[in-house]
Formats: sequence, structure tokens, C-alpha cells
Amino acid sequence: MRFTHLHVHTEYSLLDGACRISEAPALAKKRGMDSLAITDHGAMYGVVGFYESCKANGVKPIFGCEVYVAHASRLDKTAGTNDKPYHLVLLAENRTGYSNLMKVVSTGFLDGFYYRPRVDLEILARYSKGLIALTGCLEGELAVRLREGRTRMAEEALGRYLDIYGRENLFIEIQRNGVPEQDAVNAGLIDLSKRFGLPLVATNDCHYLTREDARPHEVLLAIQTGTNLNDPKRLTFTGDEFYLKSPEEMEACFSDMPEALESTAIIADRCEVELDIGRIHLPEYPLPPGESAGSILRKKAWAGFRERLGGKRDPVREERLERELRMIDDMGYSSYFLIVEDFVSHAKKQGIAVGPGRGSAAGSLVAYCLGITNIDPIEYDLVFERFLNPERVTMPDIDIDFQDDRRDEVIDYVRGKYGEDKVAQIITFGTMAARAVVRDVGRALSIPYGEADRIAKMIPAQPGMTLERAMELSPDLRAASGNEDVRRLLDVAARLEGMPRHSSIHAAGIVIGKGPLWDHVPLAKTQDGAVVTQFPMEDLETLGLLKMDFLALRTLTVIQRAVHLVEHDTGSRFQVDAIPVDDKPTYDLLQRGESLGVFQLESGWVRDFLKELKPERLEDIIATVALCRPGPMQQIPEYLRARRGTPHYIHPLLEPVLKDTYGVLVYQEQILKLVNVVAGFSLGEADILRRAVGKKKLDLLLDSEKKFMEGAVANGVPERMAKEIFDLILKFANYGFNKNHAAPYALIAYQTAYLKANYPKQFMAALLSSVAGIHGKVGIYLEEARKMGLGVLGPSVNKSRVEFSVEGGAIRYGLGGIKNVGEALARSIVEERQKGGAYLSLEDLTSRLDARLLHKKALESLIRCGALDDLGTRFDNLTRMPAALESRPRAAQGQPSLFGIEPSLVRPDERTQDKAARSQPSLFGFEPVPGPSRVPETSAAKRPRSEEKVALEVRLNWERDLLGMYLSGHPLAKYTEFLKKHATPTGELESLGDGREITIGGRISTQKKVITRSGDEMAFITVEDDFGSIEVIVFPKLYSRVRAAISKDNVVLVRGKVEEQEETRRILARDLVPVEKLMESGGFPGKHYSR
Repeated sequence: MRFTHLHVHTEYSLLDGACRISEAPALAKKRGMDSLAITDHGAMYGVVGFYESCKANGVKPIFGCEVYVAHASRLDKTAGTNDKPYHLVLLAENRTGYSNLMKVVSTGFLDGFYYRPRVDLEILARYSKGLIALTGCLEGELAVRLREGRTRMAEEALGRYLDIYGRENLFIEIQRNGVPEQDAVNAGLIDLSKRFGLPLVATNDCHYLTREDARPHEVLLAIQTGTNLNDPKRLTFTGDEFYLKSPEEMEACFSDMPEALESTAIIADRCEVELDIGRIHLPEYPLPPGESAGSILRKKAWAGFRERLGGKRDPVREERLERELRMIDDMGYSSYFLIVEDFVSHAKKQGIAVGPGRGSAAGSLVAYCLGITNIDPIEYDLVFERFLNPERVTMPDIDIDFQDDRRDEVIDYVRGKYGEDKVAQIITFGTMAARAVVRDVGRALSIPYGEADRIAKMIPAQPGMTLERAMELSPDLRAASGNEDVRRLLDVAARLEGMPRHSSIHAAGIVIGKGPLWDHVPLAKTQDGAVVTQFPMEDLETLGLLKMDFLALRTLTVIQRAVHLVEHDTGSRFQVDAIPVDDKPTYDLLQRGESLGVFQLESGWVRDFLKELKPERLEDIIATVALCRPGPMQQIPEYLRARRGTPHYIHPLLEPVLKDTYGVLVYQEQILKLVNVVAGFSLGEADILRRAVGKKKLDLLLDSEKKFMEGAVANGVPERMAKEIFDLILKFANYGFNKNHAAPYALIAYQTAYLKANYPKQFMAALLSSVAGIHGKVGIYLEEARKMGLGVLGPSVNKSRVEFSVEGGAIRYGLGGIKNVGEALARSIVEERQKGGAYLSLEDLTSRLDARLLHKKALESLIRCGALDDLGTRFDNLTRMPAALESRPRAAQGQPSLFGIEPSLVRPDERTQDKAARSQPSLFGFEPVPGPSRVPETSAAKRPRSEEKVALEVRLNWERDLLGMYLSGHPLAKYTEFLKKHATPTGELESLGDGREITIGGRISTQKKVITRSGDEMAFITVEDDFGSIEVIVFPKLYSRVRAAISKDNVVLVRGKVEEQEETRRILARDLVPVEKLMESGGFPGKHYSR
């Protein structure tokens, strides 16, 4: 008997379905079925992948969804109502039905979302054409009413569905998978079927593929609900029958009603939907009468060409431009270029910074002439075929960087230009990767977190790592798997590994449709109201939709702010795009390795590389950007040797291709040119070879090798040399970098280095503004500013701007960077000061600002960090703060105020000590303006030194917590030079990988002693330096030796290994010594790990 499963939940019924799309069609085929449906909960996320998997296995795909139907209106979102909407299975019979299914599912998210994406009868009726409806599982409306004993209401519900779908398109769904309630419900459903004359259809509500997957599925449900298998109240499925049964098994279940099985074949035969794959659906660029996209593009490109070259002739560039224009138009992408040129041009007109290029599009001269990119591909030998290749029919990518604080303005412009219904952001899915799934499964199995975490840490922290691969690479993991509990954990984890865990928005992806997007792709809406596609980026490309990346690049904001500061301070216009690329101070700075804060070049090991490289031209920076990444960095020693010595070429034909990189393969584009000049491949054919190597497509590689060898030999290259060259290509192509991407990013790097070398105050102020609130970064960059000889002035309500600014020869801390203040209050403070003059007192400040912004916590933070030092001492202001807040005009208050300053932090001796401290020059090169005295002054000399120390320590802690820096002094001042020499700043640890040996130093700010199961003592401590803090674990063996040194406020040097803990890092200590003991000896004896 023919049978088709019409109710199947794939992994895209997130944390509920476990029928893997990659496996389900093959299993269906193996079990004798020729078709299969996908009916995920409320969404269509997996449709394209399901289609491709079915086609690959010779199985007909049937597209559906188990939608949620609201009890009343989808728009009713009153708390307590509609918490459990009904289930209804919809299947697309034809292309019209598929289009309507997308609209139904989209509406559930766009209009009806309340805990779940819900639709109602109005929407079901509006988009009913071409759809077949099954009445659902035990959560369907008929089953719910029958369980409640409300047969009349079940009849009424069935009548409503019958009115919507008609007799030929409505089937009463019946299931038998061992759930006790089913017998009674099924009797009612059979009765309804007879009385209404509607056919039954048998389904199995498949949530996993095999009976053995029932337990992993239970674990998946526990992960979804945050419970464990020992919780008797957890969400669970009864029994183990919800799998993809064979037709024979289904026949055994429904032997008394074969017609219900036959209905599945009838429905499957009716459902015929092919996805529109292979066609490009580009939006239409608005054209004047009589013009085509190609003609408009040609006019714009040649106009830009003449502007770029100042009207000069250039036969090489002219020929290249013509070739590109022909290829772009022949491949149907003229509109694409015009659309990109339009929004890039708009952004620039609005003063939004746009990057000089990103990715392979920088190889296009057309893009350069249109102003889409700003780096000449001819001058820097960039390859167009790396971007657009007539021999590789894939959509080209034009990805654009915008300054990060104005990117959304460009997206809004595109929405306005092409229509809200034609533009959406793109969904992406976070998956349960190897380490994460072990931790998740461990929690669900009630394995202590520490134990599950220990097993997870045995998995190598490498991109794309799988449990199977980890078992090959990790002896520890193999040994641990000998334990029965660990083996069970790993077996379940392997069944769930890689499944999507949650959805989110792609960081940059935007899709633009030719018409309303939901004609092509179902839509969803995020919690903050952003409309996103339900298909991820790869699936949109498969469907031929125009997707592009609108990336937010913080460095462009830094450059933009620095330029504004330069123009403000110099009074003249400054164009960063017009700076010379041979500026000596810029290269001197890079050669000294002083590139902290410079785009792409600021990590410690890149700074070390620059000192060795001694860059002298932009090509050197391009090479640095390409080489200084995992993979390509293997080439660094050979590159440096070749640069210092004589380049070696396997054959003279390689010299023109490799001379700029001293005979070393650095860029992917060099492969294209090398294959072209050695073996006569076209650049398009060469790019296909490059992709084949990268994706390890063996059949293509074998064909390409044969063709390459024949071409090389025909070109006069000895066979041995030809083989050597081809082997070099195979080795390099796995990690070569795209020069088309490296070149524009090197230009951004150069621009930031130029600003740092020539306008240090303005650049550092802009850089600091970009990391305001990220106190570890603020501390690092402030220290860099001091090294550059720049003064650092604290925040002031009377002098600071919202961002960091330049004041004389120093940088003034911006109000927006103070913790708990925020940009809105900072802007309000500055605007009110500009309008009404300087603030004269605390009370003047509170009376002039909106209480909704200047609430107690914000004001307390402003006082504690020193921003009101102009208006009195910090402790005096804190004492007066409650009365100042209470006495401000009622209209300005807007809300009741609550007070409660810690008495221990506001003592008369601290107030007077603060007053005395303010009369001395600051370590940061400025003197705060004295404020009005509120408290009788007490001589600091008359107070005990212990009291003075406590007060200073409190103040320093406030500054550190709120600013990420110290103003009134420095607790580590005595040790600063030693720590600079021997320790890595904690702020740099985020760039270090798991397992890296490191030395850090600083003050112990917290400590916690614990007792292990075996009764040994160990400790968790926090070590804090100028730039941040990090947790350090001191295990029993080391703790027994160094316990005396582990005391709060002790300054220590710690040597150990970096360990990644999900998204944080900590140090596993191997040694710990008080810095006092090491200052004479010069650090740890033996091996030094500080960098």
C-alpha cells in the first residue's frame, strides 16, 4: 500500500522536532515512500533545504505547515487569552497554494504573534485557495473540543473549516501513537467523518526519525524548557511512537481503516509544487522612458570614469570598463549595480561614511567609477572575475560597510525607495555546536555542570568542529568516552548536534524583492519589530533573490568623528579620501609597531609583525591584512625571508604574478592569474578551479589537474615543474586570502594610521568615543593616549561633550561614556549648558534637567566619577543630592524620587580629604576647577593615614567602575612599569585563543576559597589591572604553595593558560607570585609568556 507521511516536524520546529532534513527524505525512500511532507510548527524555515534534500533522494517534497489558530481574533493579545491556540495542518496543492501558505504563515508573525505566531479564521479564509487542510493532532480544535466532551462545538468548528476549504480540500486527521486520550478522541473523529461525509487521513505526527531517537527527543524537549529528565512536571511525549514509520507499520496501526491510509496517497498525488530555482529575481531600478538599465549604467559608469581620471585617456582602463559593462549587462545585473549606486550615493550625500570597498566587488572598475568602491582595481591589480564570472552562474555580492551609528538610516532609505513590503532583513539560526550541545545535553541529563563542562573542554575549540572529528583529534575525549555515563552523554549529543537552537537576525543581510517579498519567501518579525525573512541567506540565494550585506563598521565612525574634530580644530575642510598614500609619519608609526587602535593592525602579534616587516607602501599593508589571520599566517616566515632575501620562482612565468609578494603566494587572485599565465585557463575557468580546491570537489579537481598539466606543458613548462606548481596551488588555496577584500581594508587601516600619526588628539578622541562604555577598551586606549604624550581630562558637566573631545593638548572624557548616564542624558546636559550657560551648583543642575533622565542613579554616577567636581566635592555633593532632587520643580521631576546613599561611603573625613586632594595637581595633567566649599576644611595632615587611604580607595573604585580609568591616583602606580614589561593587559585577552599560555598581573580584587570533593582547598580569584579584570582559578596543588599570597588587594603576577568559558575567558593558574618579590629579579624565571 502506498503511504506518505503528511505531518512531519523537522529540526526547524525549533527544540521540538528532530527529523533532520538531511536524513528524512533518504529514510522515507529507504522505507518505500515516494513523497514526504514538511509541516513545522508555525513557520517554514526549512522549506528550501527540505526541497533540495528530497530532490537529491528522488522523493517528492510536499510543503506544509502546522499553523496555530487563535481562539478568536489573531489581533487579540490580551494577557490570559489565547495562550494555547489550536493546531491545523495546511498543505500546498499547487503554486497558488504555496503562495497562500507563505502569506498565512507570514501573517501569523507579522500580525498575530502572541507567544506563538497565530492566525485566525479570517486569514485562513482569505488565503485558502490551493491549500489542503488536515484538522490536526490532539491540539487541533476538533480534538480539543472532543476531549472536553463538547461534541456540538466540535461540529461547529468542523463546519467553519468546511466553509473555508470546501469538501474536497478538508480531511479529518487521525493518529494512533500510543497516547491514552487518542482512543476516545478518534471515536469522535470517526463519527464526525461519517456524519459530515469527510474523509479520514492517517498521520503519525512525526517528531523524530527512528524509535531509538525517542530519548534524544526527550532531551531536546528538556533543553527547550530548561528542565531535566528527572523533572516529573517537564514537557514530555507519551511513548516512543512519534517516528517516521514505514508504510507497513502504519498499515498495522490502521488495519481497520485502510481508507485513512489511502487518503495520504490521494493528497500526495494532488500536491505538485516546484520551487522557482535557477532564476534571478532582481528588483527593478526606476528608469526614464526609452532607457534600459544597461544604458543608464553605461552613462553613469563613463561619467564616473571621466571624473576619476580628470578627463584623461587611459586605453587599459577603457578596455577594462567596456569589458565589465558588457559582462554585467549580458548576465542581467545592470539593475543590481544601479540599486547599489543609488543607496551608496544617498548615504554619502547624507554625510554617512561609506567604506572604500569590501569583498570581491572591489575588483570591479564599474563599481569604482560609480563610487560604490573607492580603490582603483587597476592600480592594485584586483581581479574582476573574482567578483563576477560568466562561467560560474552564481549571484555576485556587493557588500557595503557603513559607519555603525548610521547604518539603519540607509536601510530605512532602501525601504522607503522600494517599499516596506519589498525589503527585509535576513534570519539566521544559532545551532547546537559540539561544545554547546554537550553542555546542553549534560544539563538535561542532570550531569553536574562542572563534569559536562570538563567533557566539553576536551573538544578542540576550532571552527566547524564536530563530535566525530573531536573523537579523532582528542585523546582525552576518547579516554573519557570509555565511561558509560560519558558515552551516553556523547551518544545523545551526537544525535542533536548541529540542530538549530534559536533564530536571530543576520548581522548585515538585507533582501530586496522585485515585488512583495511574501510572494517569494515567508516573513517573520522580531521582538523589536524588524521584519525578517524566514529563509536564511543561503536559501535566498538559491531562490535567486537579491541579498546584500549592509555592514556596520565601527572604524568608519571613528574616521568620521576624527575628521569632524580635525575640521573643527583647524577650521578647514579635511578629506580623508584625498590623503597621500606615501605619508612618511604614517609608515614610521607602523614600522614602530605603534598601531594600537589602527584598523586590522592593533593586536599584539600583528604589531610585532609590522616591526619586522617595516612597511613602506600600501601593498605592504595589503599583504599584512591578508597574512595576519589563521591559515595565511603560516606563510609569514617564508614571506619575511623572501622580502629580506632573493625571491624564488619555480618557473619564470610565475614572476609577473608573484613579484609584489616576493615569490610567495599570498592572495587567492594570484591563483587565478597563475593558472591563466601557466596553463592558459581563462580567469573564469581559473576561479572555478580555485573554488573546487577550497570546497574539495575531487571530480572537478581531477579534471582541472589534467587540463592544467596539458596546458602548462603546451606552454613550454616542464611536466615536473607543472606538477610542482599545481601542488603549490592545492596547498595554498585552502588558506589564501582574497586580495579584493584585503586591499580596501588595508586602505581603511592606512587612513586610521594616518590620522593617528598626523592628528593624534582628534583620532584618539574619536577612537575613545567609539568604545565608550566598554571600559576595558577605554582603559587600553587611554593608556595609549598617555604613551603618545596626550593629557587625559576627566568628565565635567561644564566642559565635556557627549563624546570624547579635544581640549587644548588633551582629551576630555565624554559624558556619554559614563556608566549609568547614557547618551540621552549626556546630550541633554550639553544642550542645556549651551542654551542656559554653565551649571553653577548641584541644585542648578538638578533644577534644569528632566528628572526622567537625571534620576538618582545617573546623578549619583555623575557625582562619584568626578563630573561635578566643578560644583563641589564628591562627598559633599552626595550628601546634598537627596535634597537637591527633592527640591527641584515638580514639573521637572516627573516621577517620585527614592533616596538611600550608603552612610559608610559619605563621612565628614572623606569629604574633607576629597577637598584636600582636589587642591593638588592630577596625575592626568589638569587641575579641577575649585567648587564652592560646603564643609569646613580639615587638614589632611591631621587625619590618620589609614583613613586617608580608605577614602582614596573608595574614590578610585568609583572612577574605575564608572569610567574604566582612574583620575585621582592609581592603586598600581608603583607597579605600572613592571607590569607593562612582564604582563599582558587583561583588555587584550579577548583576542587570545583557548589554551594560550599567558602572564597577567594586577591587584586581587576578590577571592573565594572552596573545598573540593576530595577535601583539598583551592581558590577562585579576580585579578584586576588598568584595563579590566579576569577570573583566575588556582587549583589545590598550587594553592597549597601560594595561599599566603592570595589576599585581597595584593598585587600578583599570574602565569597560566587561557580557557574559553562559553563567551568569557579565565586563566587556569600555573604559578602565582607577589609582584613585590619579583620586582628585583625581573619577573618569572625561565620561559616568559607575556605575549
